[in-house]
Amino acid sequence: MLISKEAKGSELTVSLDGRLDTSTAPQLEAEFNSSLNGVESLVIDMAKLVYISSAGLRVLLKAQKLMNKQGKMLIKNVSQDIKDIFEVTGFDEILNIGN
Repeated sequence: MLISKEAKGSELTVSLDGRLDTSTAPQLEAEFNSSLNGVESLVIDMAKLVYISSAGLRVLLKAQKLMNKQGKMLIKNVSQDIKDIFEVTGFDEILNIGN
């Protein structure tokens, strides 16, 4: 999985490309751990994400809990397949998913 970041003031956009699964979730978690200090708005762009596993969902949940304390988090450009996973797991009720 490729992770790219773009910071604008207190907003950070993280773009994901590939698969967010057991082997790549630790990489994203490490990025969040090192990048979210002082961030008030986290945008996760999933336009190029093709798959997410439970390990990936756990990383998103952890990021959402942190951002609830210091600002907001938005997930955008979610494919129908990943939307389906969010709906089946109930994550569509926890995460802020936009266009």
